[in-house]
Amino acid sequence: MRLLLAGCEYAGGTTLAHAIDDWMFENMGTRFSLIHEHWKIPHTSGHPDDTTSEEQAWLLQASPKFKEMHQRHSLYYHVQANTFNQHDGMIVGGHIEEAVYAPMFFGYGGRGEPHDRELVAHQVENTILGFTKDTVIVDFTADTDVIAQRMKNDPHENGIISEGDIDKVKSRFGEIIASSLLGNKITVDNSGDISDTMAQFITKIEPFLTDTDRSRIITHSRLAGS
Repeated sequence: MRLLLAGCEYAGGTTLAHAIDDWMFENMGTRFSLIHEHWKIPHTSGHPDDTTSEEQAWLLQASPKFKEMHQRHSLYYHVQANTFNQHDGMIVGGHIEEAVYAPMFFGYGGRGEPHDRELVAHQVENTILGFTKDTVIVDFTADTDVIAQRMKNDPHENGIISEGDIDKVKSRFGEIIASSLLGNKITVDNSGDISDTMAQFITKIEPFLTDTDRSRIITHSRLAGS
């Protein structure tokens, strides 16, 4: 199963990613070897991100030129053969997140500018499609008031968005996902309990399960005696 989760900060991407990983283990007997969630400046290293406060401050102070190069190299590094030579992979954010946040908050990659992030996103996607057409975009969203409340309850260290940004960021994610070259897409509402979100995911992902996924589900069920 190859998934690219994309959605606004505080819409619950991390929680959803780990819930999907648990579901895959319970139903297929395997987990994602890595969950690549390291795309939001300054949280750009580790699985999960393990940058120190000092390192985050250093990156935030870097010039837009350096931030752009740093992120572009990371995007290109993650679309190579070694990333796609196994049956499973999960990215949270990736090039879609970068296409939203870079022009809005970090001063690079705007439309028509060098390394326009919409064009870079399509370059990344064309590379992905050269390896596999099985990738599914999971467009996760949440109500604006829910996102705002989560932001107040559990603020991220060096988070990107503020409450006034929520609607425009959600709208931009919708635009970038709609223009994605990756044709397999589902949308889940993560406003409520994660169990409700997973119920949506399980129903909507079913048509996109690969033969390998289906075989593992059958085998795991038989081994479990169910």
